[in-house]
Amino acid sequence: VKNGHPILFMDNASAEMTKYAANAFLSVKISFINELALLADVLGADINQVRKGFTSDSRINPAFFYPGVGFGGSCFPKDVKALVHTGREVGVPMDVVQAADEVNDRQKLVLFERMKDHFSDAGGLKGKTIAMWGLAFKPRTDDVREAPALYIIEKLVGAGARVVAYDPVAHETATAASSVKFDLADSAMAALKGADALAIVTEWNEFRTPDLEMLKSSLKNPVVFDGRNVLEPAKMAKAGFTYYCIGRQSVGARSMLPGAR
Repeated sequence: VKNGHPILFMDNASAEMTKYAANAFLSVKISFINELALLADVLGADINQVRKGFTSDSRINPAFFYPGVGFGGSCFPKDVKALVHTGREVGVPMDVVQAADEVNDRQKLVLFERMKDHFSDAGGLKGKTIAMWGLAFKPRTDDVREAPALYIIEKLVGAGARVVAYDPVAHETATAASSVKFDLADSAMAALKGADALAIVTEWNEFRTPDLEMLKSSLKNPVVFDGRNVLEPAKMAKAGFTYYCIGRQSVGARSMLPGAR
């Protein structure tokens, strides 16, 4: 009440459904922008410009319209699945919500697929070392439940790669939750030493302004897969990186335009 948020009174069924509906709708927004970002990649559009354009409509709230490698955590995945399950039980399909869940599952693997494609002409991922910045499902938490990072690590290790990860607070929780073994670094820069590429998976503030010269000299190859669009393509190009991002123009990367492969 003090912060201006009202207390609403309603019946039990409506209250429970309200909570599920709110998280499901935010999940739909995330999956919508992620799917648009994949289309932007292929069409050569800039998802940031697209987002600014359609959210300039006063009817569309811009919150949660930021592309990335998918949502995780304890609430969104659970509530989405609960709403789909409830609808199925009573014979009312929750097709839109279910689609958001399916899109999210695919989105968690986008970065891995791009890494696999990038290294396909260099013997694949087997024997490669991938530095990873971020393990938690979002910044300012050590929560790794349903975190995209763990899905990506599992795929990388399964493909024969070594992963060296750094997260400001989520080392213990990630190690406990992971189904595969990976290495941990004491700092973001320490994770880079001798790595064949860097993958950015959680948008911690400290990952937004790295020393690009130090970043470049620490990596075996100046290749960055930015799963949260925290870096600027123009700066990465000027610094001499091969840079993959989500829904924006990548730098020196394999083209995703039709007929380019």
